[in-house]
Amino acid sequence: MNDPRWLDDLENRAWRGYVAMSQLLETEVNRGLKQDADLSMSDYRVLVPLSEAEGHRLRMQDLAAEAHYEKSRLSHQIRRMEVRGLVRREECPTDARGAFAIITPEGLKAIRMAAPLHVARVRRILIDSLTRDQLNCLADIAAGVVDRLRTPADATAETPGD
Repeated sequence: MNDPRWLDDLENRAWRGYVAMSQLLETEVNRGLKQDADLSMSDYRVLVPLSEAEGHRLRMQDLAAEAHYEKSRLSHQIRRMEVRGLVRREECPTDARGAFAIITPEGLKAIRMAAPLHVARVRRILIDSLTRDQLNCLADIAAGVVDRLRTPADATAETPGD
């Protein structure tokens, strides 16, 4: 087995900084959503695309893609949200294996209350602390990493000596 390609000082600083930043941001966003609207970030990630969708409904597979969830994780999340009355599930009449997630009036009320507070918090803890150039860099970095992660592993695998 080849020796690992250890991170140099800059790479290590970037990686550790990213880890700390992402954990602190996630904690603060979750705390704020819970405090402001009794929602979790997982609830929010489901409610946003449903609230924006035509008819406030999406096929489960489309919702999984929008919320960046695996199908099984989304299914568990939807089940928890159904118990709280935020969403409901409906079978697809044209595909016996398919189902829709539909936001309920209670779910719409929750997201409409949470969204302005959530955006204000995101702006305060992240957006307003960056310049426009930094925001462009962050957006480009995020898009590049997401694209790479969505590419099949064999297409991005490094060969020894790269």
